[in-house]
Amino acid sequence: TGERPYLCAECGKSFGRSSSLSCHQRIHAAAKPFPCRTCGKAFTQLSSYQSHQRVHTGESPTGECW
Repeated sequence: TGERPYLCAECGKSFGRSSSLSCHQRIHAAAKPFPCRTCGKAFTQLSSYQSHQRVHTGESPTGECW
């Protein structure tokens, strides 16, 4: 019902799931556990890393590393 009981102590942003809060907290900790083996760019979330991989496989619409 739109409840967001999980609150970030650093910035006050709230989340509906504890797992979402955990992912968000990586931003404040500067933790980037998903590094690209091709170019070294690292990401806080697996989904961002997976999207980035398209740059190296030729699937990216721009073909640029971002």
